[in-house]
Amino acid sequence: MPEHLRLPVVVVTGLHRAERRRAVQELLDGAVNGVVLHHDLRDAGRSAVHRELRDTGGVYDTSEVPLTNDCPCCALREDLLPELVGIAEAGQHGLAIVELWGGSDPHPVVEVIAGGEVDGRPMDEVIELAGVVAAVDPDRLLGELSVPDDLAEHGEHTAPGDTRTHAEALAHQIEYATTIAVARGGEAGLSMLRQLHPNARRVLLGTGELLRAALGGFDVPAARDRVNPALALLPQERDEGGVATLVWERRRPLHPGRLHDALELLVPAAQRSRGRFWLANRPELMLAWDAAGASLAVEECGPWLVSLPDAAWDLYPPSRRAAVALDWHPAHGDRVQQLVFIAEGLDTHGIVELLDSCLLTDAELMAGEQGWKAFPDAFEDLLEPVS
Repeated sequence: MPEHLRLPVVVVTGLHRAERRRAVQELLDGAVNGVVLHHDLRDAGRSAVHRELRDTGGVYDTSEVPLTNDCPCCALREDLLPELVGIAEAGQHGLAIVELWGGSDPHPVVEVIAGGEVDGRPMDEVIELAGVVAAVDPDRLLGELSVPDDLAEHGEHTAPGDTRTHAEALAHQIEYATTIAVARGGEAGLSMLRQLHPNARRVLLGTGELLRAALGGFDVPAARDRVNPALALLPQERDEGGVATLVWERRRPLHPGRLHDALELLVPAAQRSRGRFWLANRPELMLAWDAAGASLAVEECGPWLVSLPDAAWDLYPPSRRAAVALDWHPAHGDRVQQLVFIAEGLDTHGIVELLDSCLLTDAELMAGEQGWKAFPDAFEDLLEPVS
């Protein structure tokens, strides 16, 4: 391949196998000399990965590679990247389609592809990440976002220690991609898709429009920010097709005990909820709320900027510093409660009332940060530090 040309690469993700395969085939049929690379993780339990390459003529190469350290991204780094470089340098293919395993999270895979290197040569010298596509059956979406099944129960886990839920993986795939390839479906499922990721390009499978949409370009840093709890622009309030989005935003801190007691009602109240929040007894710490399928993950996201000396602000992205400057509170700085709840038949009034009851009262607020730290640490068992 001439030095000035780079191989376009499209990543296709999706737990809905039939729709994912349709999307991959549509891309392959529309491309000039396309090639598909797929790493099958069905034997992840015995630390093995099956890799296949196929073109319009069918599968032309297969091999088994080890799942190094039970880490799917490590296996991709050691096998996928050299394959992509080899394909690019051979100059015989006009498009590479990376079809991910069902339960794979596209975010770390894309970071590996975009930021990796082979034999000291950066990947972006030989490939161009052209798009990330999530293939979805809208009619399955509402049901699958409502149950706490593990990926392993469906044989879609990516490693022996993969404890993610099916709903969690599905939501993350949709929210990370910039193009959503959908089968025909009912209005409720399509409305859920629009509210999960309002800015995504949505393309109906079988219309011949997918290839152009998928090649629209992919901004890796922007995608990273979009799913970063500290920076993410959350969906706006909406109500259509029987599905609603509620945005709950407040400034005063949450009481850890009352919020913890409310989780058994809050978490199953929506098929998807996410955002950032702060607890009175942990006033320096930003926390991420990530719930799908009646299962909640709470993670530490580092400090609020108000808790840092001015000199430390330069360590954080300009986009975050700019957002903080535009929305600074005289008492609480950048600390804020921003939670989004999305569901069919959402009880918005009940959720708002319950969350508001978890905020500190005026009397509790008067105790100040030193007084707040005396509250019981009810969230200690839920916190998952971000590595």
